[in-house]
Amino acid sequence: MFARVKPIVFLDSLTVELPDPQNNGIKAVLRDEKGLVCRSIETESHHPSLFWGGLDDLPYGVYTIELHNGEEEMKVRIIKRV
Repeated sequence: MFARVKPIVFLDSLTVELPDPQNNGIKAVLRDEKGLVCRSIETESHHPSLFWGGLDDLPYGVYTIELHNGEEEMKVRIIKRV
């Protein structure tokens, strides 16, 4: 795992921690349960974390966040709650 998503249960924002100081930036895609892209965001290299705000208008439910770091990819299920 090249990143850690906090929190797994969110209200209006997420933070993606990137422990590797030599990271090449990260691209994140947020998909709903149907697989449709709801949001995407990208950082430049050498940032220790990515704050993703403005998610308060998304409907409540289960989402998947796909993280891409060069050739590496990981998926994390997250939940939007009240």
